[in-house]
Order: sequence, then C-alpha cells, then structure tokens
Amino acid sequence: GDLSEQAVVDEVARTAVERLGGVDVLVNNAGIMDRMSALADVSDAEWERVVRVNLTAPFLLTRAVLPHMLAAGRGAIVNTASEAGLRGSAAGAAYTASKHGVVGLTKSLAVMYRKQGIRANAIAPGGTATAIVVEADQEAHGPAALGPHFVNLGRVAQPEEQAAAIVFLASDAASNINGVVLPVDDGWQAG
Repeated sequence: GDLSEQAVVDEVARTAVERLGGVDVLVNNAGIMDRMSALADVSDAEWERVVRVNLTAPFLLTRAVLPHMLAAGRGAIVNTASEAGLRGSAAGAAYTASKHGVVGLTKSLAVMYRKQGIRANAIAPGGTATAIVVEADQEAHGPAALGPHFVNLGRVAQPEEQAAAIVFLASDAASNINGVVLPVDDGWQAG
C-alpha cells in the first residue's frame, strides 16, 4: 500500500498490533527520489509526492504506533534520512527538504518521548545499491549546479549494510542512544 495514505497506515498499525501483540520497533524506510530539481524548477506535483512519501509517511506511521509504544513504556523508532538531510548538495530541493524534515522529526521525537522510554534515531545513507531511480535532466539547473558534489566518492553500500545500522539502533545495545543521525556513507559526510 501507499504509506502516505492514512487508511493504509492505520491498517499497517492495526495489523502489527493484532498479529504481533504490539509494536516494539518502527523502521521508517520507504522513500523516493526527486529529479535533482533546483527550487525554481520543482513542480507542485514533484514537491508534494516527494514530501508526502519521504516525510509525511514516517510522520503518519510514527503517530499511529506511538500510542502502543507509550502504553508499553518503551519503543525504538529508526528513520531513514539521507546524506541530503545533512547538507544541501546531495540531491534536489524536494528530496533535500524532505530528508532535512526527517532529521528534525527524529530529533523532536527523541526529546519529546525520551522520558516515556521511547528512543528515536536515524541513519543517513550515502550511495546505496537500491531500486531508487533518479530521472534527472543532466542539462537542467539542479544537476548542473550540483555537479560532481552530489556523487558519493566512496564505495556504494549494499542494503544489508544500512540494515545492520538500523538493527543496531533498534536494539538494546543502543539503549542510551537517542536523537542521533548516523551517517552510513563510507565517509562521504566527513569529506
């Protein structure tokens, strides 16, 4: 289903609680890319779809499971942000804004719910071998302005490497880690 639709989110939360007896961990990992468009070139449709999937869907899912985590007095939320959420030169305007929003959502959750036993962290992947497709016009202003700066000069990660960081942040081994955005990017952010 489309996780940016409230009815789908409600069904996912209800099914998880019914089948699993509650929600201990929420991983918000769905996302789409923009066309690397500069702000002046972003259509309303591109903006709304990217923000809806990348930021609104994690908000909706988190809001849906929070009552169950609060009732249990514990929970771990791990969001997938991006290198684009830590800088302004890793993607187009819509994607970058949505991933900065994920970082802010993560930090707000960490502060607001820490006393209730809920932790919120995020990973910030660099280049990763996924099915996400970028349909950018290389001659458009956005890709031309970004130039080589948006290309991850490090090794492209495998999805399992991102998953390992998520599993760690969701685990009891990370019990005192809250509000962290962990780059998983082969040092891209450090460069």
